[in-house]
Amino acid sequence: MIDVDIIDAIPFEQRLAGLFVIGATLASFMNLAIYRLAWDQRLISPWSPPPSSAGPRTWFDRLPIFGWLSMRREVAVHGQGFWIRPMLLELGVGFGLAALYWWEVHQKALIPTPWLGPLADLSLAYQLTQGLLYGMFLSHAILIALMLVASVIDLDEKTIPDGITVPGALLGLLFAAAMPWSLLPASSVVDLAFENQSIEIMHVASPNAWPDSILGNTTAGSLLIALSCYTFWCFLLLPRMWYGRRGIKKALQFFFAKLAREPGSRIVLGMWIVGSIGIALMWSLDETRWAALTSSLIGMAVGGGTIWVVRLVGYAVLRREAMGFGDVTLMSMIGAFVGWQAATLIFFMAPGVALLFGIINLLLKSDNEIPYGPFLCAATLAVLLGWPDIWHLTEPYFSLGIWIPILLGLCLGLLIVLLMGLQLIKRIFLRRT
Repeated sequence: MIDVDIIDAIPFEQRLAGLFVIGATLASFMNLAIYRLAWDQRLISPWSPPPSSAGPRTWFDRLPIFGWLSMRREVAVHGQGFWIRPMLLELGVGFGLAALYWWEVHQKALIPTPWLGPLADLSLAYQLTQGLLYGMFLSHAILIALMLVASVIDLDEKTIPDGITVPGALLGLLFAAAMPWSLLPASSVVDLAFENQSIEIMHVASPNAWPDSILGNTTAGSLLIALSCYTFWCFLLLPRMWYGRRGIKKALQFFFAKLAREPGSRIVLGMWIVGSIGIALMWSLDETRWAALTSSLIGMAVGGGTIWVVRLVGYAVLRREAMGFGDVTLMSMIGAFVGWQAATLIFFMAPGVALLFGIINLLLKSDNEIPYGPFLCAATLAVLLGWPDIWHLTEPYFSLGIWIPILLGLCLGLLIVLLMGLQLIKRIFLRRT
């Protein structure tokens, strides 16, 4: 558990002020990442070496927030108002980090209302301490920062770089293994005799009991499930192409030939080997950390897998990309941090916001292509901040067990029918016009 006595000894107002400074400083590096990762799209970067007409950078130019005020002089180089968004980003992250701390640590807003009764699994329960709250806060702060960088790039370039989402997913796995209490809470219970409140952390089977006979660290089946999830994620990252016009045999030959030629394949292979060894070591060492890591791995596979299936279905029906591959890796990263239950809720919540924005965007700009990543991130933020109420409303549905993947399959089937119907309506409309 995190030792936070030194931090708690600092007056609360000073902690908030310090977090604002940390957040603004962090956002300055986020601005750097946004422009550097978008360099392949030739986005003009105010952080790049300035042209001779721009003049050299000073120490004041490098300061968060205030530095952008002095850089307004470079309008001729970078364009009118180029400094406004990065300055607002640094202000927003500064205030946002302080607000997140107040909400999660000071208000304990993510901790469910205590209920009387035994916890589903004591091996996944922790006594409510400041260390537990700080673990959740740190995990969510990093996730939100990564999502913010991905969203800004997606809005600008309609793409999400793997340089954000792939390391982010691995970081989510590391958080689960190192700090299992950083996962979302499932329920809480008060010991009336000692007046202690304990928190049950979300796991694969929540809200049902942890299936130790299937997913315990003494069963080979749990290791196989975890390695399968990680292997599936690595497979999604492979630089592959599929051309089926000349038959299956030719398509397979081209598929494996491209994998062998691409340098990215060797990188993914190295990630798979190192990650698989780490997963196997965790399986053999610690039961509680293994439970959290398994939940994170399944969340990563479910989060990315659902978007990947929608992407395949959309392409098969619409004959064009319904979602970019960056959305797949983004949702994998989110699932690694929040688990499969929250990832499923995010998957169903995001289209509602995206649909409303898409209609407005279509009416104002006659543009039917909108980046989907920011809506996944917005739904994730809503789930994180309102988790106790959201989990209270949806918990009965997640207790259905095996029926959940069946219902997901039915929803994907309905999606296919809906897309086919929309295509039919579009053809009929085009013929009449």
